[in-house]
Amino acid sequence: MGRRIFIGDVHGHYDSLMHLIEAVSLEADDRLFFVGDLIDRGPQSYQVVEFIRSHQYPCVLGNHEQLLVEAFPKGEAHMPSFQGWLYSGGQATLASYRNIDVLFEHIHWIKTLPFYLDLGDIWLVHAGVHPRRSLQQQTAHEFCWIRDLFHSHDRPYFADKMIVTGHTITFTLPGIQPGQLAQGPGWLDIDTGAYHPKSGWLSAVDLDSNVVYQANTFQNLLRVQALQDATSIVEQRSLRQKFSYAMRS
Repeated sequence: MGRRIFIGDVHGHYDSLMHLIEAVSLEADDRLFFVGDLIDRGPQSYQVVEFIRSHQYPCVLGNHEQLLVEAFPKGEAHMPSFQGWLYSGGQATLASYRNIDVLFEHIHWIKTLPFYLDLGDIWLVHAGVHPRRSLQQQTAHEFCWIRDLFHSHDRPYFADKMIVTGHTITFTLPGIQPGQLAQGPGWLDIDTGAYHPKSGWLSAVDLDSNVVYQANTFQNLLRVQALQDATSIVEQRSLRQKFSYAMRS
């Protein structure tokens, strides 16, 4: 059986994605999974979506894909949602599409993406889950947008599955340095901030061999590390204090 490799939020950085996949050296029975946020902020969203769509790589829906879908709900722009999408990085995505018909083809494909993928021991979702609701009670908002409520919970959501997410850049969590993966009770965050000038790292995680591959968007750098060396544990106490303060404010 081949490796299962999970790639964090690409955000339109196609060249970095190609460098990363080259470093991974995919073999015929390897499987590549994407955690969403393929688009926005970076300059090559069209190329990223076309590559993943044409290769039929499994991918879950990210909040930036959701913003794009909401911007064109019936084949034309819904101006409030469209402006919100542009403000959130959509302007770079729009500029990467020279043909509006291709954009709508990609939107049609994006609408088919699932909110999550259950791989048995690994559960892939873009943002996380509400820790006190069943799966049946979760909404698109939790799957695509949740942050502190999920990360600050002190017990695993699943007894037998690791939740793999993107969405929240890891260095924004307490105790995590730029470029590091972040781990909490029952979850692993692999969004290392490919578009962010403080990091620039795009990560691919092989959870069968416990290896992390990273390409840097701003520098011509590649690195390969053992999962345990590339990952830090989130300071749960600091995160809960931050979340409690935010809820009172």
